[in-house]
Amino acid sequence: MKIFSRILFVILSILYPAVVFSCLVIFKVPTKVFSLFIVFIGLLYVLMATGGKANSTMQERLKSNLRLLISAGLMLTAGIICLATGQTLFIKFYPVAMNLIFLFTFGSTLFASPNICFRFACLSDKKLSTSLIARRVEKYCFKVTLIWCIFFILNGAAAVYTVLCQNDKIWSVYNGGIAYILMGILFAVEFIVRKVVNSKMPKSVPLSQFNAKSHDAKMIMCYDRKWSDKNYKTWQDFLTDSAKMRAFIKKYDNIQKFILHCEDYWYFICTFAALLQSKKEILLTANISPNFIAEIRSSGETVFLTDQQEVEGKKIENAEFIPDLIQNSPEPGHEEIMTTPKIDADSTRIMMYTSGTTGHPKAVPQRLTEFEADNAFVMSQWGDEFLSRKLVATVSQHHIYGLLFTMMLPFALGVPFRRRRIEFPEEFELFDDEQYMIIAVPAFLKRTNAERDGKKLNLKNPWIFTSGGVLTPEVAKGTVEVFGFCPLEVYGSTETSGIAYRQQTKDGQIWTPFANAKIWKNDAGCLTIISPYIKDPAGFATGDLVDIQDDGRFILKGRADSIVKIEEKRISVTEVENRLLQSGLVLDCCVVPMSDRRQYLAAAVVLNDEGKNKFKDTEKYLINRYFHDYLLQFFENVVLPKKWRFLDVLPMDVQGKKKKPVIQKLFAPQNIHGIPAETVLLRRENGSNIEVELEVLIPGTSDYFDGHFPDFKLLPAVAQIDLVAHFAERYFGTKVSIPDIKRFKFSDKLLPDSTVVFKLKFEGEKSRISFEITDFAAGKTYASGSYTAEKE
Repeated sequence: MKIFSRILFVILSILYPAVVFSCLVIFKVPTKVFSLFIVFIGLLYVLMATGGKANSTMQERLKSNLRLLISAGLMLTAGIICLATGQTLFIKFYPVAMNLIFLFTFGSTLFASPNICFRFACLSDKKLSTSLIARRVEKYCFKVTLIWCIFFILNGAAAVYTVLCQNDKIWSVYNGGIAYILMGILFAVEFIVRKVVNSKMPKSVPLSQFNAKSHDAKMIMCYDRKWSDKNYKTWQDFLTDSAKMRAFIKKYDNIQKFILHCEDYWYFICTFAALLQSKKEILLTANISPNFIAEIRSSGETVFLTDQQEVEGKKIENAEFIPDLIQNSPEPGHEEIMTTPKIDADSTRIMMYTSGTTGHPKAVPQRLTEFEADNAFVMSQWGDEFLSRKLVATVSQHHIYGLLFTMMLPFALGVPFRRRRIEFPEEFELFDDEQYMIIAVPAFLKRTNAERDGKKLNLKNPWIFTSGGVLTPEVAKGTVEVFGFCPLEVYGSTETSGIAYRQQTKDGQIWTPFANAKIWKNDAGCLTIISPYIKDPAGFATGDLVDIQDDGRFILKGRADSIVKIEEKRISVTEVENRLLQSGLVLDCCVVPMSDRRQYLAAAVVLNDEGKNKFKDTEKYLINRYFHDYLLQFFENVVLPKKWRFLDVLPMDVQGKKKKPVIQKLFAPQNIHGIPAETVLLRRENGSNIEVELEVLIPGTSDYFDGHFPDFKLLPAVAQIDLVAHFAERYFGTKVSIPDIKRFKFSDKLLPDSTVVFKLKFEGEKSRISFEITDFAAGKTYASGSYTAEKE
């Protein structure tokens, strides 16, 4: 019924001028009778507009038939006026009204993107809005919409003239014939122009859709060092080298899992494509330490493909060396080179290894389907920026950000990429010969800014994407000074892919979600997301605390789990702790993130009996070195703990939970005999009277314990008095010296590695300080007293 209604509406709209002319001129139908016919048509339109499915509301029906309803209103108005006045003038104004309606409908979208022609284009092609050419098509459609607006103005003016000239034949011929011919000509011309424009539009060829003829054989895919050195690899080279890798992989038909690690981007893309074409499961890892690879291989029979021969100074065993495989393989025939097995994006299996919150490395399963959906959005937003530049990177392609931006995006766009990643900031000085797209991480930008010390690089219109860590306002500002561009940050994770973006010169600290992402804050205060890149229809809950603004943008407030980033590398502190416990020498431990001049991990360790025996009479730096070398089997050096403390017991609260803030203070700058910085629990002032409560950890490593009670360590009374005096100096401004002791009382033994509270009160008028050292959780008071103090 709905289709019939629409067809009838279109027919009546087209034949309206002919019907009017036939009834009034040829058949001489009386005006009042004809006006009743027009009213009948108007009522018919109303019935068509308000009819529909029984389960739909009236509001939904009217909204979906708005144009029909407007036409009904015009018909009824014209018919009623004609019936009342006996004049046909108002009936003839219908084409004028329709031109005005079309002019308003089309013209209003010129000021409210997207324009109506682009909306029509997106209806016919669902993927257009997230395609590489989306913005170009929208600009073209803007011009088409503008041309139609001009047509409606001119056509409407001509329709007004035909009404005012009072010649029924002229009115009928123009509105029922010439106007439609002109529209048809405009449609035809636009169709031809559209085909010409479309042929000149850039095309993207995702990895899952390429074939041998996707690009010209001489198209440059990658280059070495810098673009002007002309050391290139072409599309023909890619087809040849990937064919060689397919021939090698075919030898392992009975093995499905292949570990892939390549520092050379060229070897990576050739092997990655060949594995996908061979329908293999790809295990991507940036960590190739022997023990880590052994853990991956324990899950089943695998082949390890790499371009590295050594790791941690040792030769890699049981691995296939990709450069030799490509160099020494026989040249494939033309037919083999031109044969490109189809890649089914939905059935691809890519496991990306990342640090999990459970404390174990976990493989996050991925598919090309989600990767290419992510890339499609990026291309729709910033594709032109990529197409006008050559690509260089400082990031590894073994993580999702690097894989998407340094491999899959340039492959799909046909943008040449640098064969090796930038390892040293001074390499940026090479890139003064071309416009470059820079894919970086905040840590590398920070390092470059520090080395340049504000001196600007001689780059030509660079563009910078960054992800993988927090870009602080200071680093963003420094990057503008050094590179001449504020990085566009992309926020996401291995599990979610891209979520949002920002550019601090425009957005400050606020993130804008990708247009195809739905976000909200869950009960734990963490960001939750549904997007095309997440296979679970229920979405994914991140570990990031968030505040969502009224406009849908959001601010990140930090991590809620144990995953931290050290120099932009994602690491689970739980995993580091578990590895220490697996050493067989550790009873308990706590690894905490620290940040002063740089980010690093620090470890507080309690040795078990075996550990104590092993390291008896061993200097501390040698113990540190032992655990450093042990952890190096599982982690990269940059994420290993940089500071170590060996305790008899870890600070715990009354629930038995580790007091991480207190443990972090163990590694803070120590200023009172090895006592870490205190935590201020209370500070109160009343005139000249001041009161403070301070939480203090007394580590066994403090030199207060040296030479005192060697067989049973206690914090000496004189040390307790010294601490009180130092804290009084810090918070009350009194001298450390104590000229007049009123009373001191020591009630209990204060043992090493105890966390206590110093309660200090200064009475200004009497210059008297009273104090109490307690452990509220244990119900103990260790010392109390008072003394007369002097102001500095």
